[in-house]
Amino acid sequence: MEILTMNKGCDASFIEAVKQESGQDPAQCYQCGNCTAGCPYTFAYDIPVNQIMRLLQAGQKERILKSKSLWLCATCESCTTRCPQGIDVALIMDVLRHMARREGHASVKNVKTFYDGFLESVKRHGRVFEVGVAANYNLKTGRFWTGADLAPKALSMGKLEFRPHEIKGREEITRIFRRHLQREEAGK
Repeated sequence: MEILTMNKGCDASFIEAVKQESGQDPAQCYQCGNCTAGCPYTFAYDIPVNQIMRLLQAGQKERILKSKSLWLCATCESCTTRCPQGIDVALIMDVLRHMARREGHASVKNVKTFYDGFLESVKRHGRVFEVGVAANYNLKTGRFWTGADLAPKALSMGKLEFRPHEIKGREEITRIFRRHLQREEAGK
């Protein structure tokens, strides 16, 4: 874990954009550290959650968006549950991850690859097609045997299908993705 230093000016427009997208006010954070203390992934983060919040308060956009922590966050909401100020920290982390994605930052490429494949599967099939997501991930990352040891047991239990399930409401899912794309394009 690196030591928090701030050596660039404050990007006030970045702070405002996070406030607008998340509906949360990062200025409410008084750095109690409860979010970091409850986070099960702090051990793997380059910047702990409370320091992400402090960097956000200081408008350190580049430092945050290039952080590995955004991509490693499981959105378990432990940080949100523990916040005495009622800040939805997990939502802020999610918004920051989306901002990083939009700006082409992906500090943990394999996580982004999985994330992209997962969303593409939902977009295409209306829900996750697990075998397709796994195959896509394995091909794109070159990790061909990832999960191979789990497949036989999952197959024998009827947990994996070789074809995606047909679902009701697939058109509604398509409309959600279309609306999201329109919002993204309008924001550019």
